[in-house]
Amino acid sequence: MTLWQTTRYSIDLSRPRIMGIVNITPDSFSGDGQAGDLRAQVARCERLIGEGAHILDIGGESTRPGSQPVPLDEELARVLPLVREVVKLGVPVSVDTGKPEVMAAVLDLGADIINDVWALRTPGAKEVVARHATCGVCLMHMHGGDPQTMQRTPMEDDAVPQVLLFLQQTAQALQGQGVHKNRIVLDPGIGFGKTVAQNFALLARQRELLAAGYPLLVGWSRKSALGAALGDSDNPEHRITASVAAALLAIERGASIVRVHDVAATAQAVKIWLAMNKETTL
Repeated sequence: MTLWQTTRYSIDLSRPRIMGIVNITPDSFSGDGQAGDLRAQVARCERLIGEGAHILDIGGESTRPGSQPVPLDEELARVLPLVREVVKLGVPVSVDTGKPEVMAAVLDLGADIINDVWALRTPGAKEVVARHATCGVCLMHMHGGDPQTMQRTPMEDDAVPQVLLFLQQTAQALQGQGVHKNRIVLDPGIGFGKTVAQNFALLARQRELLAAGYPLLVGWSRKSALGAALGDSDNPEHRITASVAAALLAIERGASIVRVHDVAATAQAVKIWLAMNKETTL
């Protein structure tokens, strides 16, 4: 049995786990952001849990291509009130942030996981995670350094070995600072500085990334690569069926956690996959 150690929970990864996305931004690429209405945000979290989310992932700063940074005070004002409430809901709480100050504040409130698209490259971030003895961490690959510029010059050549090497080295360096291996999962960063072809290569050859020796968290939900494959690049809400298909393909290729907007549809698909594999419950 593989367990992901987080602040309050040891998450059993012997079966696929669904991470429900909770965007509390006014500019989410997916169109589902809920900024400023705490009651609606908590209700969304409760609904996602009811639909089958095993983990909630709260984000107060958009990381869509071309997005602008959010000032620290504004991100804290968005994130802290919701984290304070959802840690009471009985599931692991992840916070999607690259700011060490936000990491420290949410961990003080009882958050379980830091999910960082910058892979703790911001000065001080590794130290925050290392000081917190048990929190889980997700390290993601992003080419180009930041969301503002990542798609201007995407990766070149074969993305799979480049992503694997980065994730291996980053995880090993974090272990060198005292973070136990069982606290770390890795994310190949679908859509973060990669071409459409490279994104699909990472899906087709995803099992190669398991050579790093860590569980994989994968997020295909409503990504633009799906729109490109569908020939419908304008509306993320038209990508729901494609998102479910991509999540299931990622699970089939060894992903332990899928990060999704559409929890209910994904949970149904995963139940069918489990039934095929003679499992009956999530």
